[in-house]
Amino acid sequence: MNAHPPTEAQDRPARLTVGVVGAGRVGPALAASLQLAGHRPVAVSGVSDASVRRAAELLPDVPLVTPAEVLARAELVLLTVPDDALAGLVSGLAETGAVRPGQLLVHTSGRFGTAVLDPATRAGALPLALHPAMTFTGTSVDVQRLAGCSFGVTAPEELRMAAEALVIEMGGEPEWIAESDRPLYHAALAIGANHLVTLVAQSLELLRDVGVQAPDRMLGPLLGAALDNALRSGDAALTGPVARGDAGTVAAHVAELRRHAPQNVAGYLAMARATADRALAHGLLKPELAEDLLGVLAGSAPDSSTAPDSPSGPGPNGPGPDSPGQDGLGEDGPDQDGRGPDAFGNGPEGDER
Repeated sequence: MNAHPPTEAQDRPARLTVGVVGAGRVGPALAASLQLAGHRPVAVSGVSDASVRRAAELLPDVPLVTPAEVLARAELVLLTVPDDALAGLVSGLAETGAVRPGQLLVHTSGRFGTAVLDPATRAGALPLALHPAMTFTGTSVDVQRLAGCSFGVTAPEELRMAAEALVIEMGGEPEWIAESDRPLYHAALAIGANHLVTLVAQSLELLRDVGVQAPDRMLGPLLGAALDNALRSGDAALTGPVARGDAGTVAAHVAELRRHAPQNVAGYLAMARATADRALAHGLLKPELAEDLLGVLAGSAPDSSTAPDSPSGPGPNGPGPDSPGQDGLGEDGPDQDGRGPDAFGNGPEGDER
């Protein structure tokens, strides 16, 4: 539950006009949340058809204009473009005189703190980095999910109260992140959230391949319990063949993946090695069992068909090297329209995570 209930109107800070540069999954949701707190969205920019649709759904009647016009109309500007486009966007806006002194300029990138906004800060803008630790769908459900969501916040000392107030008004919880820690902070979230989606999607595919009719229903309770246990107990929640040191079972897994899903082998091995390291370090994996297990993970184990309950067939030294994983979509995925951003960030917009 959100520890910060909505404030009464008389207790709220001055209302601001709000603009969004980059109508990806994040920007319209944050602007809609700020609108619920009494602020007034006045302008949004977007290029792709998906961006235009999102803006129309979440910010109806808010005009779609150029990035420079967004800054001309708004007192608080949300820069919600991909990480790699942010620096160029800020520089372009500052160089063309679009930034106004006293204007709150907020970016939502997890990777960057406020230094990326330096060109705009020199032009008189007030810089804030407010990164919601949440995955976004680009729909109205995102506004509801912001309740209780943690935000990674970086701000100059004199703007900390303003940053905190904005996060709380959106229903979030501020977590202060030092400028130098932003890349590591973002890496932590990517490991936990982005990689989780990949692992779950792989698991769903494999269950479908073996004939499970409702893999989501099968995985739901298991993954929910695993996540809850991990959040409560950390490494002590580790279970399964790697933590137990069941080298034969792991060898059978690798052999079957090589035959049926070779694109998943590299990921399985990497995660199993990381799991083994953590299980060893925390005393869960017995050292006397670790040698055979690590041999399997290094590809030097005997044929897995000798292991109890394992299917016959080639072992880890079986056919072919690990197949490389397929290249996936970038952070904006299907929203990309094939054009790179220009100096104003015109081009693919979307959420940064």
